[in-house]
Amino acid sequence: MRQKIKIPRIVKIEKISGYKIQCMFNNGESRILDFVKIFKQWNVTESDFEYPLLDEKEFEKVKLRNFTLSWPNIEIKIKGENGEELTLPYEIGADVLYELSDSIKEPSKYRYGRLIRSARLKAGLTQEQLAMRSGTTRFYISRIENDKTDLEMSTFRKIVEAGLGKKLKLTIE
Repeated sequence: MRQKIKIPRIVKIEKISGYKIQCMFNNGESRILDFVKIFKQWNVTESDFEYPLLDEKEFEKVKLRNFTLSWPNIEIKIKGENGEELTLPYEIGADVLYELSDSIKEPSKYRYGRLIRSARLKAGLTQEQLAMRSGTTRFYISRIENDKTDLEMSTFRKIVEAGLGKKLKLTIE
């Protein structure tokens, strides 16, 4: 069986506040990068590529490029395969950034587990009954209700429509 390799990628810069950047990763998580803490951990000095980023105006010029954070205002010169000199923007790999980031608890409006639990209790169903009606397991329903697992849209629909007897309606604002 072929295994999926999950390589972290940044799909959106959500917010920049001082030296903190909130990013959405390809797994759907929003995470915060605190560069004051990161630069301190890295012991950034004047001889480092990152040093100009200690100036907040330079730091805020961050862009999303190739699914990672990039600072086009900081140029790095490297030798290419043919020995030619290349000038590239300063970037930090998304895998490194993911490891350095901190998880953010999503606002409750994004937690579908609470919605399912509330609807299940309102319908007077146990987790076991909901699982039987929707073709899942009690363990899976428990994990969903406690926001411990991702949920595919088709499964969400089964739980809502077959299990709870409700109609699923989504909006994008």
